Amino acid sequence: MQLEKKMAFKTGNRLLIFIVAYNAEQHIEKVLDRIPVEVFERFDYEILIIDDHSADRTFEVARKYHNANPNLNLKVLFNPINQGYGGNQKLGYRYAVKNDFDYVVLLHGDGQYAPEFLIKMVEPLEKGEYQAVFGSRMINKKNALKGGMPLYKFFGNIILTKIQNFILGANLSEFHSGYRAYNVHALSKLPIERNSNDFHFDTQIIIQLLLGKMRIREIPIPTFYGDEICHVNGIKYAWNVLIASIQSKFHQLNLFYKLEYDLPGDESPYTLKLGFTSSHTMALEAVPEGSKVLDMGAGPGHFAGLLKEKGCRVTGIDMYDQKENFNFFRYIKGDLNNPEFDLKIGDYDVVMMLDVIEHVDDPEGLLDFIRSNIHPHQRPLVIMTTPNIAFFVIRLQLLFGNFNYGKKGILDRTHKRLFTFRTLKRLCQQTGYITQKTRGIPAPFPVAIGDNWLSRLLLWVNLLLIKLSKRLFSYQIYVELEPTPVVENMLDYSISHSREKAMEASS
Repeated sequence: MQLEKKMAFKTGNRLLIFIVAYNAEQHIEKVLDRIPVEVFERFDYEILIIDDHSADRTFEVARKYHNANPNLNLKVLFNPINQGYGGNQKLGYRYAVKNDFDYVVLLHGDGQYAPEFLIKMVEPLEKGEYQAVFGSRMINKKNALKGGMPLYKFFGNIILTKIQNFILGANLSEFHSGYRAYNVHALSKLPIERNSNDFHFDTQIIIQLLLGKMRIREIPIPTFYGDEICHVNGIKYAWNVLIASIQSKFHQLNLFYKLEYDLPGDESPYTLKLGFTSSHTMALEAVPEGSKVLDMGAGPGHFAGLLKEKGCRVTGIDMYDQKENFNFFRYIKGDLNNPEFDLKIGDYDVVMMLDVIEHVDDPEGLLDFIRSNIHPHQRPLVIMTTPNIAFFVIRLQLLFGNFNYGKKGILDRTHKRLFTFRTLKRLCQQTGYITQKTRGIPAPFPVAIGDNWLSRLLLWVNLLLIKLSKRLFSYQIYVELEPTPVVENMLDYSISHSREKAMEASS
């Protein structure tokens, strides 16, 4: 009755206490009893129990508890098909999002995590400084042992956490606690439905939080191991956790693509690759000072700004609107898939196509368009870069049956044509270009993992390997080309030149 009276005047944030339960009939009532009354007084709360198709009477016991406590805002659901630990969480979090809760706290129905700490779990979320709060048993490691954590789990937890921190660049005391609180709005931004239904769901959601640049707070919680039955296969769990961590890192490096780590809105901005051997530094070095440059696929004009500093006048072409971009002397909005703009390409000293040819529908048609707009006596330098699909990492992936497209890198999802050194050379020859220079470009390690000693070492090794085999170890291909005149322009030039020569002879 007292509870009912306090609930009637209650205001505040909406909190879902989500209890995952599997064969928990011996513990579920005690878990509910231990929830502090302060939680009910402070929040507009709901308790959701989802029984994941237990073989015992967990559902019936929870329902009986509800009947005995009618003032408790409790809902009990039963999965007709077992969803697994991760799958059960997906249902609870979807329920939280669908019903507009502000926060959701994950509890286990076996009583392993202390409901008495619910308020402490939610408080950092209320302050708005964090998107997730984890209860950690390993902040005070001695207490974990005192609480009955088995030695193999204790040391396994420490070792796995250290490895995951190293791989993911994190600094958590524990990756493997199941006591968690989330800001529901932040949770709704994560593609958790794509995660595993198994126990390493917990690791995947941490990875997603880290990739989403969301802040995680850890608080110390007591450790309790009683007579609950562990349903986790430790070796399988450790393997899945490590694989998930490694895959996410490879995803970040654009060497592997996993849909669950492709967060909405995680579009990487256009970045210049400067200060080390790259497509940008090679192209910048090749352009003479004071040149007239046509930058095809110019993007936001960052590279044009560097050319401007060299005294170059840059005309940019791209399909996007540009508002007063002072890096360009002239800007043309146009689609390189349909190059119908009126342009005297031969008036330029340099034509640049940096990472462009792989994006267009018809590379042959674009190269033909460039040649057709050049007068026979003009010979602009054409600089082109493109990814090398024969890069050894891609070959290794193929060896193991992988060919994963992603947001960036060699297998960018927007790439329409892929080239090796040989096929790019063939393309250029067949479209009437003379290859003057071909170079291999190393992987942009300083961009991928930061400009540090490790990235510089990897860059040095990559450059050394390119000297041994540029076809195998080049991440990108760099070529400098000389366009030959098309037959029609050459014929017109021959006719006009013949007239001038005839007039000279007759005078």
